[in-house]
Amino acid sequence: MMTLDFSPENRGVIRLKSETYGRSVLGAPLLYFPSSGRTDLLVIAGIHGEEPETTFLLSRALRHLPQALEHTAVVLCANPDGVVLGTRGNVAGVDLNRNFSTSNWKQGCIGSRSVLERARDTELSTGTCPASEPETKFLLELIKNLRPKSILSIHAPLGCLDAREKTPLVIALQGVFGLPWVPDVGYETPGSLGTWCNENGTECVTLELPRMSLELLYDRYGEAFARFLAGPVPH
Repeated sequence: MMTLDFSPENRGVIRLKSETYGRSVLGAPLLYFPSSGRTDLLVIAGIHGEEPETTFLLSRALRHLPQALEHTAVVLCANPDGVVLGTRGNVAGVDLNRNFSTSNWKQGCIGSRSVLERARDTELSTGTCPASEPETKFLLELIKNLRPKSILSIHAPLGCLDAREKTPLVIALQGVFGLPWVPDVGYETPGSLGTWCNENGTECVTLELPRMSLELLYDRYGEAFARFLAGPVPH
């Protein structure tokens, strides 16, 4: 296992080398941190711009890593335009997690909630066609090039681990986050990354972070998540 660095002088930057796998609608670089060997796990955060805590927590964990991960690659923010603008979708108003090339993708509007406990009050588009958005298209190309065995997609704020089966990866993540496993989130997700993975034979675990402040997320999970990332990929 990699030796982690928790020294104060190295907490301010990510020392891992990134590569660009594409550009967003507004031209922002789509960055990922490649593994040094084969990619067994791809971790993806920030696909919804209104869930910046996913990128924050992952960034804090990555800052403890002094060198590239051996078998894990990381996309720190899959929707940089949305995070900068504070919107769930990208700059075109497309929910990127309903824009993947799945058999059940359908064109139209998808509703989201401004507050979890209230009715859906915001409409986003699923795109003009599957993978119509550059953020989706380039992410699919990256996945196909890396061919990871498993994908960890980080969202918020449902506070659970969503996966079809309770695999070793799910069990390891439960050890880090202490969250319940659910086989589905209780509603259909056509055109989602998880649906695409299921149709293409790639394990996908959706980590739904619980609702809490950024500081508490790091305080509760940051170092344990860093240790998880630095360890072997559970199979």
